Amino acid sequence: MNAIGGYLKSLTLVELLKGMQLTGKRLFTRKFTIFYPEEKTPQSPRFRGLHALRRYPNGEERCIACKLCEAVCPALAITIESAPRDDGTRRTTRYDIDLTKCIFCGFCEESCPVDSIVETRHYEYHGEQRGDLLMTKDKLLANGDRFEAQIAADRGAEARYR
Repeated sequence: MNAIGGYLKSLTLVELLKGMQLTGKRLFTRKFTIFYPEEKTPQSPRFRGLHALRRYPNGEERCIACKLCEAVCPALAITIESAPRDDGTRRTTRYDIDLTKCIFCGFCEESCPVDSIVETRHYEYHGEQRGDLLMTKDKLLANGDRFEAQIAADRGAEARYR
C-alpha cells in the first residue's frame, strides 16, 4: 500500500507543490541581513577563537608547564618544552600552537589548572603563509595582553552560566 501511495505522490508532484508553497510563504517576509564588515552579530562569551596565554597581575606568565593541554589536544597542535627556573619552579621555554592543525575544541582551555591558555572571541585573523598561523609563545602572550580585559569579562560572564 505504501508503494502505491508513494507512486501516486511522485506522479502528482505533491512534494514539489509543498516546496513551492513554502517558498511562496517566505517570499514576502522581511529579510534579516547582516552587512558583515560594518555590522557584527553578538557573540557568546563561550565563543572559541584565537588562542592567548594569560599573565598574573604582577606580569608573570601563568603557564606552569604541566603539559596537560598538550596531552589532551586531539589534533596534536600544541608543542611545549619546559625548563626549571632558578627558584625551582618550572616554566615553558617553548609553547607553540599550530592553527592549521587546531580544531578549536577548547580541550586545552578546560584542562589548564591555572587558566593560562584561553581561546578569545577574536576571529578576524588570517595567514598568507603556513608560518603565519604558527602561534609561538611570544605571539600567544601578546594576544593575552591585548585581549585581557575581554577575557576577564568573559570569565565573569561564564561563571553566571554555571
